[in-house]
Amino acid sequence: MTTLILRDDRFLDHDAGPGHPENRLRLAALHASLDQQPLAGTVTAAPPLIERAQLLAVHDSQHIARVEATEGLLAVQLDPDTCTCPVSWQVAQLAAGAACRAAEAVVSGEHTGAVALVRPPGHHAEPDRAMGFCLFNNVAVAAQHALDQLGCQRVAIIDPDVHHGNGTQHAFWDRDDVLYVSSHRFPFYPGTGAHNEVGHGAGAGHTLNLPLPAGIGDVDFLHVYRAVVEPILLTYNPDLIIISAGFDTWHNDPLGGMAITATGYAALFALFRKWADTCCPGRLLSVLEGGYDPAGVVAGVRAAITATSAPNSPDAHCEGQVTDRVQALAHQIKAVQAPHWPTLH
Repeated sequence: MTTLILRDDRFLDHDAGPGHPENRLRLAALHASLDQQPLAGTVTAAPPLIERAQLLAVHDSQHIARVEATEGLLAVQLDPDTCTCPVSWQVAQLAAGAACRAAEAVVSGEHTGAVALVRPPGHHAEPDRAMGFCLFNNVAVAAQHALDQLGCQRVAIIDPDVHHGNGTQHAFWDRDDVLYVSSHRFPFYPGTGAHNEVGHGAGAGHTLNLPLPAGIGDVDFLHVYRAVVEPILLTYNPDLIIISAGFDTWHNDPLGGMAITATGYAALFALFRKWADTCCPGRLLSVLEGGYDPAGVVAGVRAAITATSAPNSPDAHCEGQVTDRVQALAHQIKAVQAPHWPTLH
């Protein structure tokens, strides 16, 4: 078993502005950790640039042109939180290219897992605009590439970032070939992701939102995934699982307000590995999203890599008691989703 790590120093060059939380230090700390303490069963490679046709499968041409027009310019403010530098266009193409290369590596069986260590993140990027630090929606582009070019028929995207992935949700809102699952602090930026947002038309029931109160810790977090997500995902039986791997749920993250620890990340990614082993062995990949304490990014990414590079699925348990409010929330979400998923009855 080998896990492909897609990494490139060019990702360090994207600069969102002075004092911006999405900065090069979060990725530099991760590079240093992997260099100083390499993980067994991994292969490192540089990613390719995305092809324009792959971007156009998710984003409209006007949005792509707006990002391309920033090339060489000192700073362009695309939204209140999202600014580019002279190389951001190139780096954003590289991030989306890394996500697609990760999908190719695991679907083909070349590797049994992949982790794309990218900046800028992607899950807030809408089909028609940049948003929330994100230029292109890397996971959405990878999922669409898997459906269009790699023979996949059902893709699951799981997004445990502390912020709801509004862009990913909207990209697949009315479709059933992608199951989008998001756990996130709520109410919180960007304001979307209520539990009754379930998709529309053919996509009804294929958006699964897990809006969580601030301060959630390992045990409660894992409970929602086991109680709500597991029966739906196993019923859906995807050919590929993509993790929108945000680590701003970390207990010391300056933006997140949650309480997940390294133990929690290890258990969460072990759970993802267990689901992949059941539905689509060897087809699990992670693409870096948020996480603004470098220590949290390191802990989370190392958990993601270990989950796919270990010969056997590691243990996926955290000790402790699930709180009443999270048990009640899980029941509420299941009641909303039950009309679409008979397994929840």
